[in-house]
Amino acid sequence: MKFLCTTADLPDNGSRGFVLDGRKVLAVRRAGQAYVYLNRCPHRGVPLEWQPDQFLDPSASLIRCATHGALFLIENGECVAGPCAGQFLEALDTREDEQGLWIEC
Repeated sequence: MKFLCTTADLPDNGSRGFVLDGRKVLAVRRAGQAYVYLNRCPHRGVPLEWQPDQFLDPSASLIRCATHGALFLIENGECVAGPCAGQFLEALDTREDEQGLWIEC
């Protein structure tokens, strides 16, 4: 397991991008639960954000690919709109404790 960030570094309805061992990942917190995915759109394999840490749509209810507008469910990474509908972001195993968020690499 590798340390990603403290709990305070990922507020509710917030998102952040990270690079761990050369891999880009994104983390989103919703209703107190953290979700971590590879930062790679299944449509073209590009990073999801144009600006740092900007992974959510304006309502903060979906993950959005800035390149083609695909929308993904936060809870499971399923694409529900856009050119990759029905595909999924690649989820990473996570654990959260009193120190913060950890991911399996």
